[in-house]
Amino acid sequence: MENESAVFFSRVLTELTLSFHIIYATIGVGVPLMIMIAQWVGIKKNDEHYILLARRWARGFVITVAVGVVTGTAIGLQLSLLWPNFMQLAGNVIALPLFMETFAFFFEAIFLGIYLYTWDRFENQKKHLLLLIPVAIGASMSAVFITIVNAFMNAPQGFDVVDGQLVNIQPILAMLNPAMPTKVAHVVVTAYMTAAFVLAAIAAFKMLKGSNHVYHKKALFLLMKVGLVFAIASAIIGDFSAKYLVEYQPEKLAAAEWHFETEKNAPLVLFGVTDGEEVKYAIKVPYALSFLAHSNPTAEVIGLNEFPEDETPPLYIHYLFDTMVMIGMFMVLVSAAYVLGKIRGWSFVSTKWFRRVIVAGGPLSIIAIEAGWWLAEVGRQPWILRKYMKVAEAATTSDHVDIMLILFCGLYIILGVGSVVVLRRMFRHNPIEQEIEDRKAEKGGDFS
Repeated sequence: MENESAVFFSRVLTELTLSFHIIYATIGVGVPLMIMIAQWVGIKKNDEHYILLARRWARGFVITVAVGVVTGTAIGLQLSLLWPNFMQLAGNVIALPLFMETFAFFFEAIFLGIYLYTWDRFENQKKHLLLLIPVAIGASMSAVFITIVNAFMNAPQGFDVVDGQLVNIQPILAMLNPAMPTKVAHVVVTAYMTAAFVLAAIAAFKMLKGSNHVYHKKALFLLMKVGLVFAIASAIIGDFSAKYLVEYQPEKLAAAEWHFETEKNAPLVLFGVTDGEEVKYAIKVPYALSFLAHSNPTAEVIGLNEFPEDETPPLYIHYLFDTMVMIGMFMVLVSAAYVLGKIRGWSFVSTKWFRRVIVAGGPLSIIAIEAGWWLAEVGRQPWILRKYMKVAEAATTSDHVDIMLILFCGLYIILGVGSVVVLRRMFRHNPIEQEIEDRKAEKGGDFS
């Protein structure tokens, strides 16, 4: 019973940490690209509003990076403390990408510091823009390397097992596992998409609050265009991810789709409830699962009944899958409607109700990211290292994990509330109107 309690609290604490960290990690990966795009557009158009966008976003970005460092460190600590058997078994294999993730972060942090402290020291903005390239690369590569670790857990390779030990380890081969391409691409692209929609939500919120400044209008249009591009890319990569599951993790796809019996012409199940193998109140799209899995509407799709019950993921991952996909498609429609509406002059995209929809898109995008990560982690259950080690075998036997859970909950509350308070004060005490006036006075120019 003690071991079951330790496993339970270890899982809860790890899920809590990942769920909290992923918010800051996603922003940390996506925002540097948004800053770079804004500054590049400002240079190209000779428009100080876009330069100011980059400047203000960069200030806020520093706060999220600081919190992300703390939560990222917590994850590394918990890997060793909560999952010692896993680290003993696979630690040598995943040490390289973990080290490279740390190196990528330091690479990003060094150039971010230089970028922030040299804003007014470059007369040529193009040279200053060059400092953002290593920041964006470092942020993205941090996501790449840590996602490679997760991909390895889903598709382990690059070693042999002798007497329960991993030997003949080939770290590069382990990193280039079959799950890596789709998982890395999906994580990075959805981070870009989410960052764009979160920043767009802030701009729309400011406009709802009564600010009709052209600065917010330019920010919103730019971000919705960028968000649309990455939302479409996320959907395309999601299709490749489904095809990966068909070949390498069919039990995960079957559980996510509530596909219990192996059959041809398999329908796609949306929504609904289930109490085992009976699905009620669902929308079934004929042939869609066969097409999604094999690009053939009549192809056979393996059902969940083909796998041992103790090796099948929990069925509630279906709701996570639906949540992720529905929000993704919703954001494609919203961003497409806004971009086309601005180009074609449709008045509804400037109404308050549509701006409220855009504001809602920010937190909805975060929820989609959370649902996607929960789907990835829970969908691998009961394995921590697929086909080699189960979660129950990997966990600590300590009976003090519940105390750790309480302490880390307190830490995350402080970090979450603190970062929100600092960001609000930072921008409330330095509103865009005042900063524009200050910049005009400094440069003697006109922000038109």
